[in-house]
Amino acid sequence: MVGFHIATQPTLFPKPQPPPLTPMTSYQAPTNPYELESETWWVQQWVDLLNSYRFKKRLERGRRYAREGHILKLDFKESKVFAAVQGTAADPYQLSIWIERFTDEDWDFVIDTLSQKALYSAQLLAGEMPTDIESVFTANGLSLFPFTLADVHSKCNCPDPKNPCKHIAAVYYQLADAFREEPFVLFQLRGRTKEQIIDAIREKRKQQVEENPVETVAEDTEEVIVAPEPKSQTLNLENFWQYDDALDSSLVVITPADQTVLDLLGPMPLPASDAQVLSGHFTSLYQSVAQQAMMSALS
Repeated sequence: MVGFHIATQPTLFPKPQPPPLTPMTSYQAPTNPYELESETWWVQQWVDLLNSYRFKKRLERGRRYAREGHILKLDFKESKVFAAVQGTAADPYQLSIWIERFTDEDWDFVIDTLSQKALYSAQLLAGEMPTDIESVFTANGLSLFPFTLADVHSKCNCPDPKNPCKHIAAVYYQLADAFREEPFVLFQLRGRTKEQIIDAIREKRKQQVEENPVETVAEDTEEVIVAPEPKSQTLNLENFWQYDDALDSSLVVITPADQTVLDLLGPMPLPASDAQVLSGHFTSLYQSVAQQAMMSALS
């Protein structure tokens, strides 16, 4: 695995000209956590991790070291960070920082998940960091970022017995610049380089196409169903309305009218008792005629 070097000239921590001390352009003191809307999510998450550390004065000394340009070298080799920090001694102190690497099995699960998500695959193959890629690791029971600063391991050859010393703390802050410049460093610290991940995704997608060629084509192609052409028939206008088959009685439905003729004519000009008798007679007769008409239609 090839390592690479990050320029030691700090971009987030320009060396100020005293007095007064120029404030940092992107970071506030760890005692005052901040939110920076324009910052990339992975840099912001790393800074939040530093801000959550309980021994803030210890990190404050390292922040000042980083701002004053004491970090002479910052290299990434394999899954470790190596740095040289100029302290009070003549020779710079040498230190290393690392986090737990994922196992090969862990990475197999992550690569498999990434290859199944077209958007993630396209962004990674284009060299872009997906904004919510952390969810892929979470879905596989992993975390791309360490949960606390205690999960970040470090070692320095300075005489300070405390960890993190101000030299290690300075590199912690300088790592924010490295993450902004090359976000795929996060993957390398977990055991895979950018090139290894891209190659693995390509290989996985190639296997998926070879194993399921029909399904792959079906995803990109819609099935077209062609309806059969209707048979041509000669239209005979003379018997177009003629129906010679027996009529099914279930097809004939005669709905009784809401009003009879008697209802439409209104009240009879007779005494009430006579009108009621005559109305009942005609109503019975009307229903009988309607029933006979229905039976005649069905016969």
